[in-house]
Amino acid sequence: MTKKPTQTATEALIAASRDAKNQPYILKLYVAGLTPRSQEAIRNVAAICEEQLSGRCNLEVVDLYQNPVLAKGEQIIAAPTLIKKLPLPLRKIIGNMADKEKILVGLDLKQKIQENDTK
Repeated sequence: MTKKPTQTATEALIAASRDAKNQPYILKLYVAGLTPRSQEAIRNVAAICEEQLSGRCNLEVVDLYQNPVLAKGEQIIAAPTLIKKLPLPLRKIIGNMADKEKILVGLDLKQKIQENDTK
């Protein structure tokens, strides 16, 4: 019997990162009506899908005024809320969608910069 080469933690992380770059994203954006804040959230998230995930993003926009039952099923407590269903782990980004950096970090498209690292 021959031993299979073992992968170090760093090699596994690099391989997982490489695989994640090709995975499709399934996103749900919950908004409350067509308010200016909801429209801004839709524009910003759609722009991120086009710029960062071209061809790999399935974005569904749900208006909670038209589908209030869905809020309970997904445990939505505020709008707008963006849910990343895939790739795992599931993430919820709640509140203002104007901060592009916050959305990119929440979608695992950008690493969070620690305050101590920038000093």
